[in-house]
Amino acid sequence: MENGILHVDMNNFYASVETLYAPQYRDVPMAVAGDEKSRHGIILAKNALAKQRGVQTAETIGQALKKCPELKLLPPHHDRYAYFSRRAKAIYCEYTDRVESFGLDECWLDVYGSERLFGDGEQIAQTLRKRIREELGLTVSIGVSFNKIFAKLGSDYKKPDAVTVFGRAEMESIIWKMPCDALLFVGPSTRRALEKMGLHTIGEIARTPLPALRKGLGRMGETLWLYANGRDDSPVRRVDTPEEAKSIGNSVTLPRDITGEEEVRQTLLSLAETVAGRLRAQGVKAGEVQLTIRNKDFEEIQRQCPLEPPACDSQSIYRTALELYHREKKHWAIRLLGIRAGHLTDKNGGQLSFFTGEERRERREKLETAVDALRAKYGKNSVSPALTLNEKHGKGGTGHGTAG
Repeated sequence: MENGILHVDMNNFYASVETLYAPQYRDVPMAVAGDEKSRHGIILAKNALAKQRGVQTAETIGQALKKCPELKLLPPHHDRYAYFSRRAKAIYCEYTDRVESFGLDECWLDVYGSERLFGDGEQIAQTLRKRIREELGLTVSIGVSFNKIFAKLGSDYKKPDAVTVFGRAEMESIIWKMPCDALLFVGPSTRRALEKMGLHTIGEIARTPLPALRKGLGRMGETLWLYANGRDDSPVRRVDTPEEAKSIGNSVTLPRDITGEEEVRQTLLSLAETVAGRLRAQGVKAGEVQLTIRNKDFEEIQRQCPLEPPACDSQSIYRTALELYHREKKHWAIRLLGIRAGHLTDKNGGQLSFFTGEERRERREKLETAVDALRAKYGKNSVSPALTLNEKHGKGGTGHGTAG
């Protein structure tokens, strides 16, 4: 069997599940949306009719209603989505034990060992498509290929309720003609960087010399070159394999827009403490810090920089995030702030540094580990960073947290 990797994508998942419970909304423009009063008033999912009217995921409810005044809005029911996700995954597992989730509504399957029982990849995909429709009342689009990246391209190619095979024969004739941002992990910023290099299609990425992509995009350039040339060899994990965290993050949608320096500092420190605590709990350190800032108009920027040496203390993460914030100088009214720690390494496997400040950082890590133990025993609010305490007592913050 040439093409034994499947990517199954449940069509308009949230909206489709909601219409199972409220069928009167099946044939009208409908969207699942957060609560506008609690500052989560954005479109989480929409049906095909709403999409045809220009409604987009992640835009505000107000923006969506301007495009489609008759849009019906339903609240999300995450327990329902989790239930149908589990049922679909149980069906997939009848055909292979290599089923890797990619969110609630998407899975990769490796069916290379299932041909004698169930047929080739395309036959298995057609069987799954029919079973999901008949047993769950939902539709799926399935891509079939020889690697995970091309299989996902296939599931995106025809929607809804379709199977697309993208084998080696389709690489140059179809895949290479697709725009760059059809590739997994090519978001708006990466697309703009590729456009600056004169690259607009997947084929142009594939034909670009690898050193040029490395120079222009670093490690991501090499990854995209491999993807574009069909050289993704990442395996589909077994269904019982615990997922290894590639990053650890936290974000907060603020109860009101903030502009003041002290409010930003206090929010970033709180986020850094949470992220650092999760790093220590998993026994890893961060080699990179990423900051996300979103304003009231849902414009968003993400910036990251290396953390040298890798660290898991809140002050290192906080100060790096604050530095990224100061670099922007946009003076936004901020709706959301987020910190994400990436390039994770084993906590005990990092290389020791003898530069000034390393010993102080290690002391902070030990101190915060001790604080973790106190909070586990007496509650998470039993110990607070200095900035938080100063705010509570009205003394004004210094921007520094727990002393090291």
